[in-house]
Amino acid sequence: MTNVTSDPVASSEPKLRRALNTPLVTLYGLGVTVGAGIYVLVGATAAEAGSYAAVSFLVAAFVVAFTAFSYAELSTRFPVSAGEAAYVEAGFNQSWMATVVGLIVAASGVVSASAVAIGAASYLSQFFNTSEAVLASTVVVVMGLVAILGIVQSVAVAAIITVIEIGGLLFVMFWGFGVAEGNGFPLVETLTPHSVNHWIGIGSASILAFFAFVGFEDMANIAEEVKEPRKTMPRAIVWTLVLATLLYLGTTIAVLVSVPIGDLTNSTAPLSLVFANAGEGTRQTFASVAIIATVNGVLIQMIMASRVIYGLADRDHLPRVFAKVSRWTQTPIVATITVVAIIVVLSQTLPIHTLAEHTSQLVLSVFVLVNIALIRLKLTQTSDGDFFTVPMFVPILGVLTSAMLLTASFF
Repeated sequence: MTNVTSDPVASSEPKLRRALNTPLVTLYGLGVTVGAGIYVLVGATAAEAGSYAAVSFLVAAFVVAFTAFSYAELSTRFPVSAGEAAYVEAGFNQSWMATVVGLIVAASGVVSASAVAIGAASYLSQFFNTSEAVLASTVVVVMGLVAILGIVQSVAVAAIITVIEIGGLLFVMFWGFGVAEGNGFPLVETLTPHSVNHWIGIGSASILAFFAFVGFEDMANIAEEVKEPRKTMPRAIVWTLVLATLLYLGTTIAVLVSVPIGDLTNSTAPLSLVFANAGEGTRQTFASVAIIATVNGVLIQMIMASRVIYGLADRDHLPRVFAKVSRWTQTPIVATITVVAIIVVLSQTLPIHTLAEHTSQLVLSVFVLVNIALIRLKLTQTSDGDFFTVPMFVPILGVLTSAMLLTASFF
């Protein structure tokens, strides 16, 4: 079996720096999860599920939970960059599968960042009389420069931004429940689906809601830069999933009860609609927070995708040029520049709904393979190692739930 760990002293080449603790990794996960989803896709989710959009987020969280615990074990078995590729290679003993999975993961990050860049441009257009295409490209390039500066600097910036964007969601809840006029659905109608047609809509919306949970798996791809990954990774993954779910439920319901469904379903900047009747200062303040949140999502997906490409190249699955690490910043500079260029192109050519749906399908495909890999590892290897472990039923249910949601996405 190919070695899936990196030995930082085996080469004179610069390696990634272990510098991240539990709070930073949790904020990293929340940053990519919260910024990439709720600020951009509540409207698209409501278009499918109507008043039950919040329930679709619960369904997505249920699907994600089993796989999240599988990642918690795998990220402590193999605390390396390009984590999913390492997991699949170890589980299936096939190096070509590691390459394919790693490229799919990187693609999901690039496509996700492209979708979020479009959302960022939509919020930015409220302040700048410039085309959204130009604004989206500018966001991508600036965040690319931040990503190149260094992992501590990048994640510290992302952590600060994450605190701001969580504050923005709490503000949406406060305004939607306590200040805004109730122009949406009655509260009771947002949580009580009772017919088959309702559940069909919820199922359809869940694939979009799932996009909002894309993030915790990205944490596995910075495991090579985490202090004490065997303790830090499981804690950070669980905290990210729990906090994101609570934030999504509260925010979605606040939007549903305060915004007319017709306005909501046509918006790429849906949370700003909660403040439609607020004063100019309030609207601009929230728009500023939304810009920060979406920009954060772009930055963190960039970090993830570049680390996957670096990790694949470092283990000779891609050309070695992509494993080049800057001696000054200790970041994968060639991989990062490549990721930035692709995101710019995608953000100019595909709509946000299509990008989000394809991201979800790519990630769900990886989830199926990663859970199967863990099942195979549990069947063939001892569980007495120094790593976090989960019962066998966890990856089995991870396979089933991910495969069901992936299948539903094609109907």
